[in-house]
Amino acid sequence: MDARSEHEFREFVDARSLALLRTAYVLTGDQHLAEDLVQNALAKLAARWHKVNEPEAYVRRAIYHDQVSRWRRRARIREDPAATPGVGNAGAVHDPAARDPAEQVGPRLDVLQALRKLAPRQRAVLVLRFLEDLPEREVAAVLGCSVGTVRSQTSRALARLRVLAPDLADHPLAAAAAAARKPTSMEVRP
Repeated sequence: MDARSEHEFREFVDARSLALLRTAYVLTGDQHLAEDLVQNALAKLAARWHKVNEPEAYVRRAIYHDQVSRWRRRARIREDPAATPGVGNAGAVHDPAARDPAEQVGPRLDVLQALRKLAPRQRAVLVLRFLEDLPEREVAAVLGCSVGTVRSQTSRALARLRVLAPDLADHPLAAAAAAARKPTSMEVRP
């Protein structure tokens, strides 16, 4: 890698590492595994830097595929959030100095626990759609599936979350998210 390419790569890493780490953390539920996923994906990107047109999409795809490989090898994460290292400091992934108000800790742990119980693809769809705020078309590109699959997986995952964490339906953030949600073409509009 020449000096110019190395400089561009370093700028990309500096600018996007935190967002990539946040995505990997939500997929894994473990800070150390998330760091490993991001580091491996960035190493793959560095080797192909001059050939990749969309580096962020390349890295996100690598993170997702590496995590799916881990799931397939049955290297599953423990499902007890109280026993999982790093969950208590979930805010540290976003901003090391950030502290959660006490009333948000319980719902946050409920969401993390419920996400861990979802199927890998459903969890990935929710992370990409709602945490990363990617449109359905981009999620489909990252996951290598159709837009219809993204829609059906999103619907099934949200339905499953409602079953796994029914207390969250009354949470103010859930009401705000429902109000902000755009109706699909199949829904009846008033």
